[in-house]
Amino acid sequence: MATIEDVARSAGLSRTTVSRVINDHPYVSIAKKKKVKEAMEELGYVPNSAARSLRNQRTGMIAVLIPRVMNPFFSQLIETLELAAAESFYQLIICQTQYSAKKELTYLNLLKTKQVDGVILTSAENDWSAIEGFTEYGPVILCNEFDERANVPMIYMDQQEAGYKATRHLIEQGHRKIAYCCGRFRSNVASAREEGFMMALHEAGLAFDEQYAFREAITSSDGTEIFRSIRGDSGRPTAIFTGSDEVAAGIVSEALRHGWSIPRDLAVTGFDNQVITELMNPRITTVEQPVREMALKTMEVLLERIRNRQYTGTERHQFSMKLIVRESTHMQAELAGIQ
Repeated sequence: MATIEDVARSAGLSRTTVSRVINDHPYVSIAKKKKVKEAMEELGYVPNSAARSLRNQRTGMIAVLIPRVMNPFFSQLIETLELAAAESFYQLIICQTQYSAKKELTYLNLLKTKQVDGVILTSAENDWSAIEGFTEYGPVILCNEFDERANVPMIYMDQQEAGYKATRHLIEQGHRKIAYCCGRFRSNVASAREEGFMMALHEAGLAFDEQYAFREAITSSDGTEIFRSIRGDSGRPTAIFTGSDEVAAGIVSEALRHGWSIPRDLAVTGFDNQVITELMNPRITTVEQPVREMALKTMEVLLERIRNRQYTGTERHQFSMKLIVRESTHMQAELAGIQ
């Protein structure tokens, strides 16, 4: 977290001058005041005296940080969070980070400056060491995200189990060369999914070809590009595990456009069980996350922390997934839940 010394260095002034500006001393030039205020804003610095007084106030506002509003998973999560917050007379502020670490820190400053009473972090763009300091100012809850080093509540699905079971399903359908794609390969969520994916391959004695790892796939357009990149390969994969229904839909649509048969020529799994998976023909096999249950537990834990003014302390709530098997991976598939 930024200190008064950091502000002084950034402004190119002495610590004494910065202190005078903060305490509204009359004998400081307008130019120096401007430099100090700009440095404070850039660093997200809040004077200790202000932070102490703000800490005892309630705003009735909660910030939820999401990477993409357009992602149906996060839209569904937000809807349940908002309804649960409203029942307790809280309002939800939706902050879209667009996977920007800088934006994430800007939104976390809403907690530091006491513009919100708590923050729900659904996707961490910064290292935990950069986030941890904000927990001094109010509760931060990780929902859909987790970090072994975090000393805050975490509500998430078992992503490793999801990667394992979806991949094992493809192997059981006879596939021996399987591609892997996820959204943000540096995230803990993606890492856990990939661990499950690799675990299933290793268990079956199958090798993985790194040229068929697509670790920056987020949208349906990305899915389209993935299909185009593999369609001409003679040794191409016969199945693809994706971490997104959007990406899976893009792959399936482009494959059909080129006259391919799904799943005969290419089997595809999605992730999240969004509406698009049932609208596609063939319907898409996907991992279903318990979004509503995760959202309700998140709001329950957050409101309790706000009421008790308990800002730190590890608490884990892990949910299981469900594999919904459909025609994109199984020729004779009927809607089935595989626990």
